[in-house]
Amino acid sequence: MRNSRRLAVPGLGVALALVLLAPARPAAHEIPNDAKVLMIVRPAGQRLQMLIRVPMASTADTIKWPTTGAGYLDIANADATMRDAVRLFLIEFLTVYENDRQLPNPEIRNVMASLPSDPSFSSFDLALTHVNGPRLPLETEFATSQGLLDVLLEYPIESDRSRFSIHPSFRRLGVEVLTVLRFITPEGAERALSLHNDPGVVHLDPRWTQAVWLFIVEGFFHILDGIDHLLFLFCLVIPFRKPRSLLIIVTSFTVAHSITLIASAYGVAPDVGWFPPLVETLIATSIVYMALENIVAPGLRRRWIITFGFGLVHGFGFSFALRETLQLAGSHVLTSLLAFNIGVEIGQLVVLAAMIPVLELLFRFGPPERIGTIILSALVAHTGWHWLTERGQQLMRYQFQVPAFDASFFLMLVRWLIVLTIAAAAAWLISGFVGRTQQDLKSEV
Repeated sequence: MRNSRRLAVPGLGVALALVLLAPARPAAHEIPNDAKVLMIVRPAGQRLQMLIRVPMASTADTIKWPTTGAGYLDIANADATMRDAVRLFLIEFLTVYENDRQLPNPEIRNVMASLPSDPSFSSFDLALTHVNGPRLPLETEFATSQGLLDVLLEYPIESDRSRFSIHPSFRRLGVEVLTVLRFITPEGAERALSLHNDPGVVHLDPRWTQAVWLFIVEGFFHILDGIDHLLFLFCLVIPFRKPRSLLIIVTSFTVAHSITLIASAYGVAPDVGWFPPLVETLIATSIVYMALENIVAPGLRRRWIITFGFGLVHGFGFSFALRETLQLAGSHVLTSLLAFNIGVEIGQLVVLAAMIPVLELLFRFGPPERIGTIILSALVAHTGWHWLTERGQQLMRYQFQVPAFDASFFLMLVRWLIVLTIAAAAAWLISGFVGRTQQDLKSEV
């Protein structure tokens, strides 16, 4: 026993020494928490030119930069090292396609060490002139922890009229990576994209079929991931599960959220900080209201009208989720919005196909339908009330100011009047359909 204790003491000492020395050793991959990559892409003739700017700090764990005696970058001897960094951190994790055909690795035409204050990446021409221009003076005190690495890459292509796609997998540059990409068409039009981490393959000028498929998938998974939208849908159908009733209610919801989703994409939604939390609060309100109506006395005529009103609110909620993805639509904005709606409707049908049989079985073998409706609605109302109070508190943090009655205000007012007119026309059409449906039901009885 005494010997084992003697053996344990040195072992404990070694372990302690390792722990104390561990922080002094460099980590396997020390990268910044946030890294921003700037890219400007332009096809010209039979070349695809790509200007990229990355922070040098993202390469510090792998690249040993040549330094002067004072610890600054040795600019005179840094060219080869910069090219190595471009190969290891950019080219290796960057895939470019022309008409869905992967292009070979690019040629590194030029590299440049730039100061953090350099503004040249504000346009393609300025950035191109900068990267091809003179290097920094050799006496510049350049700290690699704050400096920027600029590069000009060129890919051989068949034509600048081809369709290009890109997969920038720059996760190695930081824990969170934002890639700001600008694509300049041969006609000079510019399209800006903000890509987070590894966005997958991004079509810089997508065909309409590519945009449609992308947004159908986006809409489908958005409705499946949106628990608040699903709870609202659940409240809608608890007391109304017959096909005709479901058709009226779901159609009302679909038409309403389509109107505000499209309107929001075209700039109708106010661009103020309090609007998104207001919409989220109203969505929680819609869940609580529908659940309470189920408990009191649900009616089909009142149900479709309330559903239509709240559907307008949910459309703005959909638009917030679509705001970042819509940049991938290229020139097919309206087509992509309609495709997103199709995806949402497919998702809703899938959810309804699962909900209705479960409710039928529950009411057949469980509590009576009226009691079961009250219990389920009370549970949903409880959840919705918690969301309502939390989102309401967040909304109250904003200060609401009286808008300035200028030209932009009246332009926004006109847009809202147009949207309200379209919504009123849609509600009138649905009302006629509901009236005919109820007459058919009475005649059948």
